[in-house]
Formats: sequence, C-alpha cells, structure tokens
Amino acid sequence: MKYTIDTEENKIWLKQLRDELFDFGKNFPSKQGGSYYLSDDGTPIVERPRETWITCRMAHVYSIAKLFGFDDADKLVDAAITGICGELHDDKNGGWYAARTSTGDILGDKQCYAHAFVILAATSAKLAGCKKADELLNDALEIYDKYFWNEEQGLAVDTWNEDFSKLSDYRGLNANMHSVEAFLAVHDCIGDKKYLKRAGRIIDRVIGWARDNEWRIPEHYKSDWTPDLECAKETPDDPFKPYGATPGHGIEWARLITQWALAVSKNEDIDEKSYIDAACHLYKRAIEDAWNCDGERGIVYTTDWEGKPVVHDRMHWTLAEAINTSAVLYHVTKDESYASDYADFLRYLDEVVHDKEHGSWYHQLDSHNMLLTTVWPGKSDLYHAVQATIIPYNYEVAISVAKAVYNTK
Repeated sequence: MKYTIDTEENKIWLKQLRDELFDFGKNFPSKQGGSYYLSDDGTPIVERPRETWITCRMAHVYSIAKLFGFDDADKLVDAAITGICGELHDDKNGGWYAARTSTGDILGDKQCYAHAFVILAATSAKLAGCKKADELLNDALEIYDKYFWNEEQGLAVDTWNEDFSKLSDYRGLNANMHSVEAFLAVHDCIGDKKYLKRAGRIIDRVIGWARDNEWRIPEHYKSDWTPDLECAKETPDDPFKPYGATPGHGIEWARLITQWALAVSKNEDIDEKSYIDAACHLYKRAIEDAWNCDGERGIVYTTDWEGKPVVHDRMHWTLAEAINTSAVLYHVTKDESYASDYADFLRYLDEVVHDKEHGSWYHQLDSHNMLLTTVWPGKSDLYHAVQATIIPYNYEVAISVAKAVYNTK
C-alpha cells in the first residue's frame, strides 16, 4: 500500500520524503543570496557557479515550504530572492545573468530558460508573502515580453548575449516548456489570461510537431523553427541540449498540456478531450520507449527517432516527472494503467533512487543503476523531487503546484 496512489500510507510516505527534501536543501544560500549547487550530502559546492535557474528553483521550493509551515523557510525564500534581485540581476542591461562564478565573475548570457524560472520563482514567492516578489514579477514579465516572447510565431526565442544585442540562431523546446509552466503560474497568481493564451499557442505547436513525429518531440530547431533532428549528435548527453528525443520531456509536456487544457476549459469551450488524448499519447510513447527498455529498471535519458536508447543514464528528474504525470493522468482519466505505473515508479524510487543515507535523490545513475556523475554530479537542487511529492495529490490538476498549496491554507 505504500506505493498505491490515493492510500493513506502513500500520502504519509510522500510527506516524509517532502520534509526530508526541505531539510536536505536548507544550506543552499550563499552570502550574496545566489544558490550554491549542492553536493551528495547537501553541503554547498562553493567552487561551482551560482546559477540563476538553480537559485530560482530554490526560491520556488522554499516558497512552497513556507506555505507548508517549514521552519526557517521564510529566511531561505528571502535569501534566494535577494540573490535573484541582487548578484544575479543585470542592473545595466536588464534581465538576469546566467550565473556568477565562485570568484564573482559574470556569466552573462541571457537565457530564456533561466528567465522562465525567474517568473516561476516570483509567482511562488508572491504567494508565500515575500515583500520583494511583486516588483520582481513585474520586472521579470517585462523583460520576458520584450526579449523572449515572439508574438508572431507564438513561441519563445532561446538565448541573447549580455546586452541583448545579439540573438542566438538556436531555438529550443526546453525553454518553451518551462515558459508554459511559468505562464500557467502567472495566470494562477495574478489572473492574467494573456499568459494562459500564450501557453496554449506553444502547446498547439508542440502537439503538432510531436504528432508528425510519432509522438517523439523534436527538441531542437533552427532560427525559422525548422526541426533540427541531428542537433547535438556529438554531445548526446548534454544536460540541456541532448541529441534525439528526451522521453522525460514528453512525460513533462503531457502533464503541462493536461493542466492547461483543464484550466482553459473552465471558462472556454475547447476540445478538452483532444488535448488529454495528446497528453496520453506523449506519455505512453515515452514510457514505451524508455521505461525498463534495456533490461534494467529506470527511464533512459534519450532515444533516437526510432525509439532506441542513445544515452542509457537514468536522471532523477525523469522519474519525478513520471511520478507526477502518471498520477495526474490517473486522476483525470481513471485509467488503472496509470495507477499501476505510478506504483512501479515509486517502488523504483524507494528501492534505487532515494538516497537513504544522505537524503534527497541520486541525480544520475548509469545503465546498471550505479551512481554516475558525468552530467549531474551531486544533487543540484530540489525542484523536481519536491514537486513529485506534492503533485500526485494536487486534485485541482488545472492549478499550478504553489497555488494549489496556497489554496489549502
């Protein structure tokens, strides 16, 4: 019963995992507020850059922790927001640096991915009562709208240089996926339907590309949004731009599509079923291609365009998203196969991925489920794992996770 969805035992266990994660990550803040990358035991790796996207994720996580009443969460949220508004913010050109190095030097690229997480952090911090959150959210939305959102294409561009004078030719769906997440959070936080519509425009494009590619989502594109299926073939295990299909993203998109469709259908007449069907196709394709596909337990990181594994490593975030999406699709469709998958994923988490000695989850395992550190050494942040302890029991599937927790207070 520990792994069975909607049982009291499962709810209690997930709460225990959640509280352990909150405790594990509490040493993340630097003196400047930016988040340190965490090691295997949760101590900071001070030699690594303090990255904007990690700092924003920690602000988001501890905003949720504050809503749950976790001790000292307010101080941790304030520290992260101080870093976002301070050392990571470009006061001259606007927007946010990619990172600060351990010596304080600037890594100046302006990444859509990072800016989407600034928006998410600001919405969660606002819900948690952070005084700086309103100004941060307004600034983040203004910068995003000015530089990253392309209204004509209905998609976001990817990366600018430091002063926003040169835009990369690369276009990618990872940044757009987290933009959808951020847009849904903005809508839930301040009620601006513009961002709900934007999320829908991105989702429609992604569904079209996936449907044309047997539900394996092309991740990388040229500047005219032509799919670049051979991109990153020389660096197949890149943490942000890997070669081929990324099943974990297919699973994550399925959840976000479901959330968006249910949110919109509250007030608009849309073909909700077609979106839920698309989400189910994405999830099932990813699980069929990647789960236990090479004779060992786990979800492989990438496959080729025929569904054959390319990078066999198991990343913790893919498991977290599989837990989330199987729970969401079970609650929406009542199909018992999703409940069965959910139980399998949690058993794998308990028996293999959860680090019972040091806490948190192993971030990267090899094809034999042995610890590997080539892509994700240590345990960078808590975002995916924490959400996987909350989303399974967010019965308001149409509502973002921080807002759902806020609504229970």
